[in-house]
Amino acid sequence: MITMLDFLQFGFMQRALVSAVIIGFTCSVIGVFVVLQGLSFVGAGIAHGAFAGVALAFLLGFNPVAGATVAALLMVLAISRTKRKGKLNMDASIGIAFSGALALAVLFIGLMPGYSADLMGYLFGNLLSVGEADLKVSLGVGFLVLAILYLFFKEFQFTAFDPEMAEAAGLPVWWLFDGLLILIALAIVISLKAAGELLVMAFIVIPAAAAWQWSNSLPQMLWLSGLFGVASAVLGLISSYYWDIPSGASIVLLLILIFMVSSAVGRSKNG
Repeated sequence: MITMLDFLQFGFMQRALVSAVIIGFTCSVIGVFVVLQGLSFVGAGIAHGAFAGVALAFLLGFNPVAGATVAALLMVLAISRTKRKGKLNMDASIGIAFSGALALAVLFIGLMPGYSADLMGYLFGNLLSVGEADLKVSLGVGFLVLAILYLFFKEFQFTAFDPEMAEAAGLPVWWLFDGLLILIALAIVISLKAAGELLVMAFIVIPAAAAWQWSNSLPQMLWLSGLFGVASAVLGLISSYYWDIPSGASIVLLLILIFMVSSAVGRSKNG
């Protein structure tokens, strides 16, 4: 007898399911701070930088996760320095870095001798390709990101809603901003293989934006965002298995559906 849980007999589906829960929750929770501080464009720039690092890693023959991590952290450093010392508007500066990272990714891909299906997996994402090592990295990094958010929750909350007052109160606002960017970078890195560079920001932004429609407090928004992220990741994975459709696309479409319902119903309830 065929049941909806038959897919769990396969090891690759078990790994994909655990990865979906980890990534869905981690990205959705960090996404709350991204949405509240208007850092979506910054996150997209980091994602492009991370993919450029993956492309360089494939070109030179070293670990793509290491390449993505180094490149993402370099983007964080560039963004932080631009915000502190740059004369340009931050959006313009990020746009330059965004374009440069994308150009480097295209250059590295062009220098490769042939088509790389594995590299394209990082561009479009595939939860079903997550291996044992990928899962361990996602679990460890995801736990680290959530633990830091928990330990410094009050500080991140204060700087998210009133950075000027937080600075006047003696909080290291710049360090907290840099720390948040690093956490965003780590969440993006562990999501690249599963979600893909083109869709990873949807994992971060859409659940938080949907949760905002229903929430009256930051903790409520965090939990709702996490719930939306996990539910869409799990249901999207199951849909991709039974209907033979790309997992990343199915998850994002479910997230958009959740956002549309939240926009229509949540706002009317809140008023």
